[in-house]
Amino acid sequence: MTTLRSPLPGPTPRGQRLRELLQGSPYVSYLYSYPHKTAHRRLEPPVPLQPLWSGERRDGLFLYIHVPFCAVRCGYCNLFSNKRRPAPEQVGRFIDTLERQARVTRDALGSARFARFAMGGGTPTTLGLDQLARCLDVAQRIMGADLEAIPSCVEVSPETASADRLQLLRRRGIDRISVGVQSFHEGELRALRRQQSPATVHAVLDRVQELGFPTLNVDLIYGIEGQDERCLEASLDQTLRHQPREVFLYPLYVRPLTQLGAHPAAARECWNAQRLALYRTGRRRLLAAGYRQHSMRMFRREETDRDASPGTRYSCQDDGMVGLACGARSYTERLHYSTEWAVSPGAVEELIEAYIARSDRSFSEAQHGIHLDEEDRRRRHVLLSLLQAEGMDLGQYRQRFGGEAWDQLPELRELQALELARLDGERLRLTEAGLERSDMIGPWLHSARVQQLIDSYHLR
Repeated sequence: MTTLRSPLPGPTPRGQRLRELLQGSPYVSYLYSYPHKTAHRRLEPPVPLQPLWSGERRDGLFLYIHVPFCAVRCGYCNLFSNKRRPAPEQVGRFIDTLERQARVTRDALGSARFARFAMGGGTPTTLGLDQLARCLDVAQRIMGADLEAIPSCVEVSPETASADRLQLLRRRGIDRISVGVQSFHEGELRALRRQQSPATVHAVLDRVQELGFPTLNVDLIYGIEGQDERCLEASLDQTLRHQPREVFLYPLYVRPLTQLGAHPAAARECWNAQRLALYRTGRRRLLAAGYRQHSMRMFRREETDRDASPGTRYSCQDDGMVGLACGARSYTERLHYSTEWAVSPGAVEELIEAYIARSDRSFSEAQHGIHLDEEDRRRRHVLLSLLQAEGMDLGQYRQRFGGEAWDQLPELRELQALELARLDGERLRLTEAGLERSDMIGPWLHSARVQQLIDSYHLR
């Protein structure tokens, strides 16, 4: 898998003061969306998709396809994917089901336009060439996403990003390739249970550039056992040889049911200090190389999103997302829905087969998810804004929710009092100290309801 997007959150007492949390780990949980999928439960009754989406803005949606197959399972990975190269027959049945789900979903959406597309997993390039083309056909010919006109991304691994697969992606309009490199140090790769060589990675990165993809993203991990600042800088230097437009720096998380679940570093108190020092080293190196920091993890050499027409700009705070296949999630303003999630190989395989067996009728309704109440809608807006370097527009919040963010979420004043956030005109931004503690601040801002659901989730 190429990106570390969903470690299982740890318990965070909602009544705990931020000043107390600052004495503990900066690494509680990566919050890339809210509520986390571990807050999802079976919906009783199921929610029909057609009336659900009829009341939503549909002029700038995000389309996501999840491919839950990998050639190998990385030691840190707890994403929804199997751990072996799948049988061609199973993949064929999976894509048949994906096409059925897409047709039902497209009918339920009615008049909708897509402003973004991404395909991840798993590893989409584990698929055969024809299978990969069929997934792109789902996006373009069934769902109606114009991949040549909108920002479109596919995640790849160095072992499977062959020339013919990359050529297909470029030919079909994909403009961003995200490569899960993680490290150029062979000892660190072994510690992560990665089966790639630095030479293979360099060849793939060269190939991506030769094919003219406008945006190359490289993922790196810090906090690996035995890694020091010199090692991280060496991996960054190897990365910068290829001048990627984007670099994501991910702290290593060790989560239940993964191969690194008994990672020796996780038991050492100094691991937090190691990760924080490595983050600061990586940040300094990338800023010195001309990158701009967009979040705790994301660094971009220049603005790369293609400007879409006014009706198709996408805002993660305001616009919806349509996810297809098992492992994907969909977002409307008041309901987030998904398939069930699992980590252990047996449970993942069971859910893939259950997805393949679903009827067309079952795809016409949301069966698993969470209804967002007014408080969680407010918190979602704050979190998806505040954890970005550009911060939260207080005027936009006021216009959307009819009140002041300070009054409706008074804990924001605590961020400012502790110099983790500052007011810049009408914009509330995390300071440098706040940004590096994003993985603590995010869970701290969970609602009590969402945190209770997360804490009581049974992982399998």
